[in-house]
Amino acid sequence: MKKMLNKLFALSLIAMISMVAVTGCAGDAGTDAGSTDDQLQFMIGGIGPLTGGAAVYGVGVQNGAQIAVDEINAAGGINGIPISFNMQDDELDPEKAVNAYNSLKDWGMNILMGTVTSGACVEVANMTKMDNMFQLTPSGSSTSCIENNDNVFQVCFTDPNQGIGAAQYIGESGLTTAEGNQVDKVAVIYDSSDVYSSGIYEKFAEEAANQSSFEIVATGAFTADNKTDFSVQLQIAKDAGANLVFLPIYYTEASLILTQAAGMEYAPVFFGCDGLDGILNVENFDTSLAEGVVLLTPFAADAQDEKTQAFVTEYQARHNETPNQFAADAYDAIYIIKAAAEHSGVTADMSASEICEALKTAMTEISLDGLTGVGMTWEATGEVDKEPKAMTIVSGVYQLIQ
Repeated sequence: MKKMLNKLFALSLIAMISMVAVTGCAGDAGTDAGSTDDQLQFMIGGIGPLTGGAAVYGVGVQNGAQIAVDEINAAGGINGIPISFNMQDDELDPEKAVNAYNSLKDWGMNILMGTVTSGACVEVANMTKMDNMFQLTPSGSSTSCIENNDNVFQVCFTDPNQGIGAAQYIGESGLTTAEGNQVDKVAVIYDSSDVYSSGIYEKFAEEAANQSSFEIVATGAFTADNKTDFSVQLQIAKDAGANLVFLPIYYTEASLILTQAAGMEYAPVFFGCDGLDGILNVENFDTSLAEGVVLLTPFAADAQDEKTQAFVTEYQARHNETPNQFAADAYDAIYIIKAAAEHSGVTADMSASEICEALKTAMTEISLDGLTGVGMTWEATGEVDKEPKAMTIVSGVYQLIQ
């Protein structure tokens, strides 16, 4: 009896092991199938500052891109393939942006929508060039982002175009001060340690020489190591009689400049580019000090076209705030990728390098009507062709200057 029981026990054990083995094989097959399904997605990565002093930019990009991804997936994806979107925080640090890029590659990224800022974009572009990864930056505006990088394209204007456009606008628009005086003397305060700021300033200064209605009477530079006290630069501008101060800088420093200018009873017209978009969201900043600030930007949230209003409505519903230009840039970026992918017929089972080669060609052949431009086209150099919009801040909101 004992031998019989042992035999039955052994047979039962063998049967159980066999069942586990079969189940294990079936489970592995299911996992493999799932992995195949997971791979059949366009894996779009994003990189930008989600925390820290420039988080307004990165969070806007993340939110705007996600709305576009959700819309595209709801409509059937790209060439019938869904998008998976993964945004990583670089804290406005180029080294951390490179780390984020490597993490996204480990995740399976085959297209990069990033980075958000120019300094980080330049560093990451070196990596994407080596990997032949297609890169579309929503807001990296330095020419260094695309220089000698045929795989990198821009949604925003280049810094030279912003500088030239700003000088031309000031010279031709008939801007006046709050007292009604014609703007004719301009001071510039810029960050000489930042490629975005210095790039815009250089072209602004060159184009200003061609404008007969104003002259640059003062220039003050600062660096990343000294960007909290602007009293010297402001005093020089005030003493020179500048009735407009051009600020090709980011919104955090701009908020300090406006606050310090008010403290010394200096009230010129303040004029900036897309980096000023976000100044109304600076914590503890008195937004009344931004009244009358003018900036050139590709997006106006109060524009009345159907596409803009639908985006603004959705963004406000999700995040309880008005989207900035960076959110609109990212929204357009995802749709630009979609247009290029559909034009070229790429599929998600292609390698990242194969996708890149196809998209590089497609970018020079497509045209897109987006939130930030109508009839946007791209040069093989990566530069976008579109027109800027002039905005002014009135009662704490951005208004399009008609």
